[in-house]
Amino acid sequence: MTSKKTGYLLGAMAGVGVATAALAGAGLSDRSPGTGNEGLLIRASTAPIFAPPPGAPLSFADIFDKVSPAVVSINVTSDADPAALRRIPGFENFPFDINPRGQAPGGEEDAQPGTPGQPGQPPGRGPRLPPQQSSGSGFFISADGYVVTNNHVVENAKEIKVVLKDERELDAVVVGRDEGTDLAVLKVKGSGFPFVNFENAAKPRVGDWVITVGNPFGLGGTATAGIISAYGRDIGETFVDYIQIDAPINRGNSGGPTFDVYGRVIGVNTAIFSPSGGSVGIGFAIPAEVADAITKQLIAGGKITRGYIGASIQNFTAEMAEAQGLGAQRGAIVANVTPGGPSERGGLQSGDIVTSVNGVNVKSSSELTREVAKAQAGEVLKLDVLRGGKRRVVEIRSGVRPTERELAANDNTQGGASRGGAEGATPQAQRPVVLGLALAPLDDAARRRLSLDPGVRGVLIDRVDQASDAAQRGLRKDDIIVQAGGLPVGSASEFAAQVDIAKKAGRPSVLVGVHRGGRTSFLPLKISG
Repeated sequence: MTSKKTGYLLGAMAGVGVATAALAGAGLSDRSPGTGNEGLLIRASTAPIFAPPPGAPLSFADIFDKVSPAVVSINVTSDADPAALRRIPGFENFPFDINPRGQAPGGEEDAQPGTPGQPGQPPGRGPRLPPQQSSGSGFFISADGYVVTNNHVVENAKEIKVVLKDERELDAVVVGRDEGTDLAVLKVKGSGFPFVNFENAAKPRVGDWVITVGNPFGLGGTATAGIISAYGRDIGETFVDYIQIDAPINRGNSGGPTFDVYGRVIGVNTAIFSPSGGSVGIGFAIPAEVADAITKQLIAGGKITRGYIGASIQNFTAEMAEAQGLGAQRGAIVANVTPGGPSERGGLQSGDIVTSVNGVNVKSSSELTREVAKAQAGEVLKLDVLRGGKRRVVEIRSGVRPTERELAANDNTQGGASRGGAEGATPQAQRPVVLGLALAPLDDAARRRLSLDPGVRGVLIDRVDQASDAAQRGLRKDDIIVQAGGLPVGSASEFAAQVDIAKKAGRPSVLVGVHRGGRTSFLPLKISG
């Protein structure tokens, strides 16, 4: 969510105008000499003085003096990402194969990457870009030179410089990185560095004052103040429930600390909510207890390992539970199991609803992933699951979780089915229609056309009524219904039977498993009439 600089500056200027007008209405301004059109001047001598609310410090100066020497700016040199330039308007079809050696201005999220190569083009054609420059924040956690920052600040670094408050610039090396929590630890040579400590016990309450220090837009040693607005914010990351910090946090603050009023680190700034690309006063920090545990592991061994069962999962929502007649049941529903992986070997199946791991209840896919991640490689995990409405226990021997990059690459290479013509299609009039879906057999011709694995069994969607709930849910031609009501289906009649069972049971919807592009996902479809 980035905006053009001009738009951001105009917005800032508009805000100033509103503030000035408000003060003028309060009788706190005067016209400039002359025609009266030169603008407004604020009389500082008549501005009201407000006392801080009870419990607020009169100034944050003492806190800043105490903690700011431990906060550093981090300057990173890295090779530009050629593929990323396709995301920059105007460069999507750039006709050169450029060696990414270019420099681009901006913070760690702002850096402009290199140009993508095109297949069939000789190397080295076109301009050469210097290395990419980016910056972020960090802080010392020990006197002997260990520095905490975000993984995304340093993950592609060729060279890292740490700049201290006294303007010393030191070379740094990466001790360890963890993509799962977006944390990294650096090391600089030397001793006697000022450092700060994580606060793991006496967490501030929602509404308590906090202060952030960092390197926004390259302006090192910048302090801002605000309050803790919430704990447990889910912003789409698997292993972290974030603290919401309502204080000005900007690009370049990534990796910097948030302090309580005693100067203890209560979070590591990582992300901002930014519809405009600039700060709107909402930031997110990794809680100190998570950061402390991860950084200690990185220092001890340089790597974080997590348990893995080889299954893709979804939240089992209230609507899904209603469709299955399971009341208030929560958990995680298994969408796919990795062929040959721990889940498949242990007998976990697509459509199973996992409700607990080793006796710990799970109410979402994130909670399941975190419980699995706690396991060591080779440890047996006991999963309580619901299958076809019946409870059972599935035992799975944990593997080692791949990196987040490897998992994402695996997701991107799943499927790849082609969307060709209707080879061997029978007349449309012969298609049975269920819940607005015209269904066709998944015959050999369809399998070849869609490049399906031999094990995929289901019924093919040939046409979708655009007025149906199925269309609203995003179903489309060539999707394959593989499950309904918790049971596999292989024909239109089997699917219709499960819809009828759900309807007779008084359920408003039926839970359907849909296979697309090599993967299965689940969603409830409304039953009309």
